[in-house]
Amino acid sequence: MSLISQLDEAVEAVHGKSTTSPVIGVVLGSGLGAWAETLQDRTVIPYAEIPSMPVSTIVGHPGNLWLGYAGGVPVACLQGRSHLYEGHTPDRAVFGVRMLARLGCRAVLLTNAAGGTHPAWTPGDLMLITDHLNLTGRNPLVGPNEAEIGPRFPDMTHAYDRRIAALAREAAMDTGVALREGIYAGLLGPSYETPAEIAMLRGLGADAVGMSTVFEVIALRHMGVRCGGISCITNLAAGLGGAPLSHAEVEETARMSRDRFSALLSAWVKRVGAAISGSPSWRGGAA
Repeated sequence: MSLISQLDEAVEAVHGKSTTSPVIGVVLGSGLGAWAETLQDRTVIPYAEIPSMPVSTIVGHPGNLWLGYAGGVPVACLQGRSHLYEGHTPDRAVFGVRMLARLGCRAVLLTNAAGGTHPAWTPGDLMLITDHLNLTGRNPLVGPNEAEIGPRFPDMTHAYDRRIAALAREAAMDTGVALREGIYAGLLGPSYETPAEIAMLRGLGADAVGMSTVFEVIALRHMGVRCGGISCITNLAAGLGGAPLSHAEVEETARMSRDRFSALLSAWVKRVGAAISGSPSWRGGAA
């Protein structure tokens, strides 16, 4: 079955359970899934009930599609994602965000838990992603290209949309939430990085490091969907802190940051939704 057919089958299954027509997609990373429960008039669909949708096996990624409203904006929200280190291929790992695009989302806001490479940063900081480094050695677009989905060679100059980033800054001011900015480095995982690798990443310009997001942004830009991203800095990367790194620490820090994160994300969704509804000329091409 072609990718288009798989996506259409998944969308049909979603439409059979919800009448919401989302304009914004949201992806919730490790420990950040509680935001989905703030949606109004919501419908929850387990990934296992969506054809071709990979199911996450990682703690902190519940594996549900939520559809509902955030501040009056219709939203489709992935509560958890799939990763290559679970055994998924790159094209399978991005099926969820491609489905968001096929459902009609005109912008997707991605979130993740990440390690900070700045010694001055502290766990719980929130970082607006301004660009990324794909250091996995993989790409979800490898293989035959389906022209109906996107071009063979998509432009990634503005992978993280400037207008959406500006709206995130405004949302941070609205809510009084401090928002750092920086470059996210995506690595394969699942092992955490060595101190030498973190020093290398810092030299390359990375401000945060994680095991997700970059494939999703590539796939979305391929489909002409604008993207924004925020990392929750859940720990200082290897060599910068004194304690051993653990996924439990990631989840706990994300949980402690939940209120600030939720307030910022809700305000961001509201502003992006207003921008889309107030601009008939809104396009998938980056602003």
